[in-house]
Amino acid sequence: MFLIYFILWVIFNGNFTLEIGIFGLAIAGILLAFTCKFMDYSFAIELWVYKKSVLFLKYVCLLVKEIVKANMNVIHLILTQKEEIEPVLVRFHSDLKTDVGRAFLANCITLTPGTITVTLEDSDYTVHCLDKTMAEGLEESEFVEDIRNLEGSAKTQRRGG
Repeated sequence: MFLIYFILWVIFNGNFTLEIGIFGLAIAGILLAFTCKFMDYSFAIELWVYKKSVLFLKYVCLLVKEIVKANMNVIHLILTQKEEIEPVLVRFHSDLKTDVGRAFLANCITLTPGTITVTLEDSDYTVHCLDKTMAEGLEESEFVEDIRNLEGSAKTQRRGG
């Protein structure tokens, strides 16, 4: 939050000078203290967010990479008319523990061109794939592993470690 407050201060000022930076640091600190006191926020959460931002950044990079790969695959399907496109519905179960983790996976699938999450009930997914080749390895994709790592980090934080 401190970093967000500071960045907002600089953006609202429209430029950056030493004076604006010093006042911004002070004001961001005061706002963070207010947030911690009255909005049930803590420095432990702040540190945890900074530590785990690397995992989230890795996840976002993987998502962008997979979106580009899927785009190329869909373009290939469109441009090669000799292949017959075979749409398929795939059902699978995921061992992700949190609702947020399951929603992240469903959104990853939907954001990736050629696949759409049709339903998500508990941990059971139904996914429509443009072609059966896109359905291979959905239940144990890199997304699932990255989301598992993020979930594990969240559990550790809730336990206080």
